Amino acid sequence: MEKRRTSVFENGLIWFGAGVSIAEILTGTYFAPLGFGKGILAILIGHVIGCCMLFFSGMIGGRSRKSAMETVKISFGQKGSLLFAVLNIIQLVGWTAIMIYDGAVAADGIWKTGRLVWCIVIGGLIALWILIGIQNLGKINTVAMTALFVLTIVLSFVIFADGSVGGVSGEGMTFGAAVELSVAMPLSWLPLISDYTREAESPFKATAVSVIVYGVVSCWMYVIGMGAAIFTGESDIAQILVKAGLGVAGLIIIVFSTVTTTFLDAYSAGVSSETVFAKINGKWFAVGAAVLGTIGAVLFRMDDITDFLYLIGSVFAPMIAIQIADYFILKEDHSGRNVHVQNLVIWVIGFAVYRMLMKVDIIVGNTLPDMAITILICILAEKVKRAHK
Repeated sequence: MEKRRTSVFENGLIWFGAGVSIAEILTGTYFAPLGFGKGILAILIGHVIGCCMLFFSGMIGGRSRKSAMETVKISFGQKGSLLFAVLNIIQLVGWTAIMIYDGAVAADGIWKTGRLVWCIVIGGLIALWILIGIQNLGKINTVAMTALFVLTIVLSFVIFADGSVGGVSGEGMTFGAAVELSVAMPLSWLPLISDYTREAESPFKATAVSVIVYGVVSCWMYVIGMGAAIFTGESDIAQILVKAGLGVAGLIIIVFSTVTTTFLDAYSAGVSSETVFAKINGKWFAVGAAVLGTIGAVLFRMDDITDFLYLIGSVFAPMIAIQIADYFILKEDHSGRNVHVQNLVIWVIGFAVYRMLMKVDIIVGNTLPDMAITILICILAEKVKRAHK
């Protein structure tokens, strides 16, 4: 029996759900000190950079019909890819905890039952989403996304209705730092987009639609967060929803946006686990990731995720840069080897360069120059090796 493939529309729905996120709204509030005009420009530039990288990453998986971590073997070898699979599982469980925490705190701001209760409710719904399965979420996702679409439009009108500027507090952020913070969110999806594009009927169309939908919606969430801080003087999204009289509707936005986004993180943790452990059941590992994330959200406070975002960037920006160079430029496939030492060394250099560039204020952020440097090193190293042969 031929395996059912996901349609372009279904992929678009999945990534709409990824974009509608409380974490992205909260990150958008950090842009308020820049002012509305500069803030929007930084958001757009950052998302164009991040989404271009997201597209290339998705295309590798879509064309090869391999999961995200399976595609890493093309550049780093069978054993070399395990490093990134483990790092990816760690960051995905971390994201699961952060998203559940943010959702629970926001939901508790509307309906006071305690963070513990909301963590369990949201974590349970994520586990349910995983058990239903990505191929069977079509109708459920359509209903959930339609509700979220309507409610986020209402939220936008509430925030931007009167157009008056509230008090903007907090230290000023440089334009380059704002661009980098905008790049960071799409960049965080790089290690998992192939887990979905590999299932698509039409890889190119599905990848393009996924990236465009995610990019537009993510920008929208950033702008909502920034607008909330500028026009209402309030960075607590729950309080904005309460003041607007969006009690139940606001609760639906918070809970379902958290579930539809975090489901992708937990699900991909399961897919990545299959790369590390050959006999493991990815679906049940994903449920385990949701449980671990729930426990983490209950036990720890996770109010500022900027350092986490930059850490993800420093790990995965040079990784995907090497993959882009190998797959699209050099046409190299090292998946038959145990470890490709040359590319691992280049990745370490790219990681170090990213961390150094964080100390420099560059108008386009540090992800783009880091990836350009890493790709250049990758191409030059391969040309030198071929010349010696």
